[in-house]
Amino acid sequence: MALTVLIVEDELKIRELLRSYLEREGWSVLTTGSGAEAITLAVSGEPDLVILDLGLPDVSGETVAAELRRTSATPILMLTARAGEADRIRGLELGADDYVTKPFSPREVVLRARAILRRAGGAVSERGRSFGGGEVLIDEDRHEVTVRGQTVELTPTEWGILATLATRPGRVYSRLELLNRVRGYEFASERSVDSHVKNLRRKIERDPANPNIVETVLGTGYRLGVGRDE
Repeated sequence: MALTVLIVEDELKIRELLRSYLEREGWSVLTTGSGAEAITLAVSGEPDLVILDLGLPDVSGETVAAELRRTSATPILMLTARAGEADRIRGLELGADDYVTKPFSPREVVLRARAILRRAGGAVSERGRSFGGGEVLIDEDRHEVTVRGQTVELTPTEWGILATLATRPGRVYSRLELLNRVRGYEFASERSVDSHVKNLRRKIERDPANPNIVETVLGTGYRLGVGRDE
């Protein structure tokens, strides 16, 4: 399924620029401008790659990197305005897999991210994942969804919600987490997720009033109700 990238960058414009480029690759994206929140998201979001700015306003990027390395082997691509050789070496010593200095080309960041993920063994998404005994087919590479043999046209947000839920069938995702992965905290309210889910159900459920694909977990959020086929 879609690889997940966590962007940790305090400048909103840079966060959203990188988000747009990474989502074009078909990846699921989490964003935050806080080092403290990054540590939490690295656990709850289970990203395949962390793009980490060193110049954060609360917890330093170095501290975030050290904490991530203490608890996981998740690849880290560092972003920084520090261009000196000693700074690059320091970043690599902290456990970074690569290092990009500002100003940078977003395309370069994407290419470096792809290279890191290749080395980590997770570079490409697999095509045609099947769920619910073939009821739902999700093609990450083509951004296509087939439900009961019919191709369904989804908006980018509807696609993002379904693709995120399908990453781990049965796992409950809160509205806030879906919002972050699909749209970013800055541009929508949690309740907007409900509207998008309602529209998504109209397109993919046999009975939208009694859904079995995108299920509601009262007081918590949503989950994919059909399991992945072996």
